[in-house]
Amino acid sequence: MNKTIIDVTKTKETISRYIYGHFAEHLGRCIYDGMWVGKESGIPNHNGIRLDIVEALKALNIPVLRWPGGCFADEYHWKEGIGPDRNRKKQINTHWGMVTETNAFGTHEFMELCEMLGCDAYVAGNLGSGTVKEMQDWVDYLSCEKGTAMSELRTENKRPQPWKLPFFGIGNESWACGGNMTPEFYSDLYKRYQTYVRSYPGNSVRKIACGAYDDYYNWTDVVMKNASAQMWGLSLHYYTRVNNNFSEMGCSHEFTEEEWYKIIKYSYLMDEYIEGHSRIMDKYDPEKKVAMVVDEWGTWYKAIAGTNKRFLHQQNTIRDAVSAAIHFNTFHKHNDRVKMANLAQTINVLQAVILTYDDVMIKTPTYHVFDLYKEHMDNTFLEISAETSDYLGLPETDTTASLNSETGTVYVSVCNSNPGKAAEYSIEILGIKGDSKVSCRILTGSEITSHNTPENPENVSIADFKDFTVNANKVSCMLPPRSVATFKVY
Repeated sequence: MNKTIIDVTKTKETISRYIYGHFAEHLGRCIYDGMWVGKESGIPNHNGIRLDIVEALKALNIPVLRWPGGCFADEYHWKEGIGPDRNRKKQINTHWGMVTETNAFGTHEFMELCEMLGCDAYVAGNLGSGTVKEMQDWVDYLSCEKGTAMSELRTENKRPQPWKLPFFGIGNESWACGGNMTPEFYSDLYKRYQTYVRSYPGNSVRKIACGAYDDYYNWTDVVMKNASAQMWGLSLHYYTRVNNNFSEMGCSHEFTEEEWYKIIKYSYLMDEYIEGHSRIMDKYDPEKKVAMVVDEWGTWYKAIAGTNKRFLHQQNTIRDAVSAAIHFNTFHKHNDRVKMANLAQTINVLQAVILTYDDVMIKTPTYHVFDLYKEHMDNTFLEISAETSDYLGLPETDTTASLNSETGTVYVSVCNSNPGKAAEYSIEILGIKGDSKVSCRILTGSEITSHNTPENPENVSIADFKDFTVNANKVSCMLPPRSVATFKVY
């Protein structure tokens, strides 16, 4: 039996809307053939930006988009991606397939995309191969209204007014692809570079330092000790893999229950790593002024056969949906420290929310989890008391809850990680009126490998769930196997 008790009088901090952020890198088909099709494409677009993508992401209320990387960020020189197309310099994308990068999608295109989506921009700056002046000039170009050479250059490129630049990352994975640095060396570089990331009048930029991966706790310790006073946030990267390493990746859409189990098991490592890094951050920042920014997370499998291995193109199943739900529940739980998270990646790469096939676009099961969970954005986190049945040593169900203070509506999201058995499940909500109404939306699949394709784009999609009973302030049901659901109590 799985029981959840929620007391609406026991509220915690706000669940930041930014934990539902996304990450778009110049990698594989995320930008080109994904977000960008070019102005001459027969696929409906606005200045080259694919319109069906915009519509789908807007429906998720996407709050923030990180760009241009990832590893690509530390070899990206922004001036090569501005101005007329004929003046843009080509380069080789050395990290991701040694393909030619045309720089057709640059600063203006990204910022226009953010404006179309109504989301905030999170720009990742080049610390690895770039100069301090290059980074300073980029911030100037983006956010200074007038009176500088960069603001005049922006005006020459047909953008007189500055953009808002809420978030700026200074280096990416500096312990590896971003420069193979020690934490001591990076700390000094970070303090130097961030000095010149200015908040110009009318714009306040929040600076995000490169943090650790997995359990690299020493990196967090050194960087927090040396540079925490100069940062708004510190990043954390963790990818969920079948063997928790890169030696045996597993397949994204053909797998056994044992491999299902491993992904669920390793999804819970995110909670362990957040707790471990949080303890270190608390040592230097007990007031929790520095945000933890999980700006790369998601499942990672071997690339689909027949595709470029360095394009990281994989399918997306109901297994990934359950993994995403566990991650969101973890971010909610740590809402006092985790203030942003960015799924890797938005389109056609890793745990994408959207896959494109020429002019066809499909929404993945992970997209639908974002849709189910978007109701929690900016809500007040509610403490829960939970009893769960066992699934091979893991919790069979995993639950989170929040309160919309304006409407009094309670949202309860839950996943059943057991792939072959329905879970007896109940929710008891204390502190609400007994005549509340209840509705529920659910996502599940007929098989553990269920996924969407161009031929069957709705194979895994959200449906209304009505197979529950309500008795006063208690909701009871048999939660289908391999499912994610959100109950609305109002």
